[in-house]
Amino acid sequence: MEENKKIGGKSIASLILGLVGLVAWLLPIAGYPITIVGLVLGCVARKTEKNGLNIAGIILCIITLVLSLGNSCLGVILQLSNI
Repeated sequence: MEENKKIGGKSIASLILGLVGLVAWLLPIAGYPITIVGLVLGCVARKTEKNGLNIAGIILCIITLVLSLGNSCLGVILQLSNI
């Protein structure tokens, strides 16, 4: 394998956490930690590894972080409307 095409564990972990985050955003207490860790791993891997897996992981983590935030805000709004 060439040095440029080396796939590291951080890139794969970021992608997997991004995919898991697609389900975990439904429960924000699980969605936030999963997506934040995946985002950090993707950003760290982007500096050291040159492949598209870390970019895909970063994008998935950003999407699921926004979904988790929206789910949390919606829960707060619905709870306040019941008061």
